[in-house]
Amino acid sequence: MPLLIPLALALFLIFALVITMPLSLVLRYRAGTARRLGRKWVTTTNLVMLALSVALFLYVAALTSIWVPDAFRYSLFGLTGGGLLGLLGLALTRWEKTPRAFYYTPNRWLVLMITLAVTARLLYGLWRIWHAWRNAAGDSWLAAAGVAGSMAVGALVLGYYLAYSAGVRWRLREIV
Repeated sequence: MPLLIPLALALFLIFALVITMPLSLVLRYRAGTARRLGRKWVTTTNLVMLALSVALFLYVAALTSIWVPDAFRYSLFGLTGGGLLGLLGLALTRWEKTPRAFYYTPNRWLVLMITLAVTARLLYGLWRIWHAWRNAAGDSWLAAAGVAGSMAVGALVLGYYLAYSAGVRWRLREIV
């Protein structure tokens, strides 16, 4: 009987996560496409935190490449692709200078594309992990699960936001 309570709690948490996932994706999309006030201190903080995140991510990708052969290489490709998408995002961003402030609005289609890419990779990764775990016969199910591809998509998102934040910071320095 005491074992049923933690099991029921764990199942409830998994169910709640699955149910709230569509809502969190919609909220993430809305936040990503909102009109934003350009503030130097916010963009500088964002840029520094993203640079630290990228450095930590690449360190972890290098460690992961011990068990998953292509993890670091795929992460570098994802980071490069994300940087290029960030530059495209800067070119497609709507910039507004008013007498009181400076505003910018990210491109909706690009934010939607990145959000859907992450969603698709999460779903595909869960499917691959399930099948690799079930079918692994002594081999590393982690390498067979497509971890390198998932890391590439994560690096794509980091690269996009790093390049985009750097571009917004540069634009604010130039205008404000």
